[in-house]
Amino acid sequence: MTLIQILILAIIQGAAELLPVSSSAHVIVAEKLMGLDPTAPEMTLLLVMLHTGTMFAVIFYFWKSWKESFFSSKKVFLDSLKFIVAATLVTGIAGLTLKFLIEKFFMKDVPHAEIEQLFGNMNLISAALATVGLLILYAGIKNRSASAVERVLGLKESCYVGAVQGICLPFRGFSRSGATISTGLLLGISRRKIEEFSFALAVVLTPPIIVREVMRLLHEQHTSASSVSGLSQIFIPSLLGMVFSFIAGLVALKWLSNWLENGRWSLFGIYCLSASAIVYILHQNGI
Repeated sequence: MTLIQILILAIIQGAAELLPVSSSAHVIVAEKLMGLDPTAPEMTLLLVMLHTGTMFAVIFYFWKSWKESFFSSKKVFLDSLKFIVAATLVTGIAGLTLKFLIEKFFMKDVPHAEIEQLFGNMNLISAALATVGLLILYAGIKNRSASAVERVLGLKESCYVGAVQGICLPFRGFSRSGATISTGLLLGISRRKIEEFSFALAVVLTPPIIVREVMRLLHEQHTSASSVSGLSQIFIPSLLGMVFSFIAGLVALKWLSNWLENGRWSLFGIYCLSASAIVYILHQNGI
């Protein structure tokens, strides 16, 4: 993997991770177009570093508004913490249950089945993009026609958002931010509030995913001398990729907030539907 390839993937990941268009789908397609294997251990390490960059971009971008929304008083902080913890627990239950069902029933004939083996399935990615595209499109249209009365984000609403986030986890192409923000809009939550809450959940969710991917990578490499050498060769360029994903993430967040606040949310749904068609066509042509 060349430095140029790493930079391209960093920009794609950094931008797409924080837009409701599924970064994983875009990165996997880009990797395949560049002749790279999305399931290879070195790609796992790179994606871990890129996710770290976008996580820091989220913290940097939202820190000021989070202080106003979540830290304005002790009561607000405790309520916000309760909602985030509840949503994350529901996410874990939904995601792990879905992972178990897929591996034990839908992948029962696959030796040592792991959900990660589906991550390069282009047909599944295309279907997931189409599904989240329809959800975003519907939420955008519904939100524009909704009344001016906005619903308060409470425990029940947080759990709904957490459940949808859990459903997204096993499927590459099913945008986490697209699905969770759309769910909030359909529940009547204000655009700014659900955006802040969705990305607060992302910051909580990202570290465990990073740890899991690193452990999986080390397990696959068996910590042999040659593998450690290979990891060290990719680690330094991956740090540069993390920086570029951080910058691209900040730009993407500005774009997302602008479109969300100005009622253009449904346009992301149109994009996802278009991307779904492109992924399907590419797959039919052997990519």
